[in-house]
Amino acid sequence: MHQEKPKENFMVEPNFTRIAYQTLQQGKSIAGLAHKQLSTKLLELFAPEAMPKTQPIPNELFKELRLSISKLEKSDWKDAEEGIYPVSQLFDAPWLEWAARYPLVWLDLPSTWLRRRNKRTRDIPTRIDSEIYPKYYLQNFHHQTDGYLSDYSAGLYDLQVEILFNGTADSMRRRILAPLKRGLKRFKERPEASLRVLDVATGTGRTLKQIRSALPKVELLGIDLSSAYLRKASHYINNSKGDLAQLIRANAEDMPFTNESMQAITCVFLLHELPGFARQNVLEDCFRVLEPGGTIVLADSIQIADSPKFKSILEDFHKTFHEPYYSDYINDDINSRLTKCGFKSVKAESHFMTRVWTATKPDK
Repeated sequence: MHQEKPKENFMVEPNFTRIAYQTLQQGKSIAGLAHKQLSTKLLELFAPEAMPKTQPIPNELFKELRLSISKLEKSDWKDAEEGIYPVSQLFDAPWLEWAARYPLVWLDLPSTWLRRRNKRTRDIPTRIDSEIYPKYYLQNFHHQTDGYLSDYSAGLYDLQVEILFNGTADSMRRRILAPLKRGLKRFKERPEASLRVLDVATGTGRTLKQIRSALPKVELLGIDLSSAYLRKASHYINNSKGDLAQLIRANAEDMPFTNESMQAITCVFLLHELPGFARQNVLEDCFRVLEPGGTIVLADSIQIADSPKFKSILEDFHKTFHEPYYSDYINDDINSRLTKCGFKSVKAESHFMTRVWTATKPDK
């Protein structure tokens, strides 16, 4: 009997951790729904003219959404349990910072409503040198204050995204980690520290931090157009254990890297915010900097072709949030774009509101 105790303790601890994870996800989901319901009521009361004209969501569709979230959570737990990333990552978030900033989300709502009502989509900081940014970038995506061009915006972004997706944003981002690790096995004969992984449009660094947790020895690089978001990423990532991540302000359409210099590239939640020509330019430059045999992993919104049951939600999204290129994106053929660049073995799968593509640059 004494020899069985370690086994019993081993079984109890994972079960307790899984219950804690499920409880956390349910709590975040409830909090996200409550926030959105209350903010919608306030919008109806104080700024009804800014209310978007969207379609009501039937009960059956709500059930589909809940089922999709449940599948996502199961995949998230399964990957952690199998060692794709540490179980601790399931609980990793700047909780104290988010709690301190949550009142600012409410205080920011009136200005968001005003921009929506008056269709002020290019209300950005005057101090910004507009010449160094592509024109399509200089606007208030999601109607958020300062677009992506201020420290204030960068400080609220992750919390706003967690609320938007009812606490599933990090779970969806983590769907890139398993295919990323599989892709890097192509270079298993090399020292792990010699491998370079580039995160395109790294934003505040949430994805890079997840990659660091799953692949602690690889060299990490991140690019983004926003200096403010890169400052946030540097604070978030480079205060952590491990080697520093190299963060560079650059346009993903023309990256400052030599040909074939990366063994893997990730890109999360960027493509839907680009016009079609820029989407193609980014993918082509990713192909250029990726070493033959290397892997690209993309994560972005689901599309109508792969998730027709959510068509009404996708079509309403850009009406609620200023997403100028979203209507084009949800009807775009990303598989064909990747193939056009020269990528092979293109695969895709959906996880709740996120579609994940993987593709390989062929050997010479």
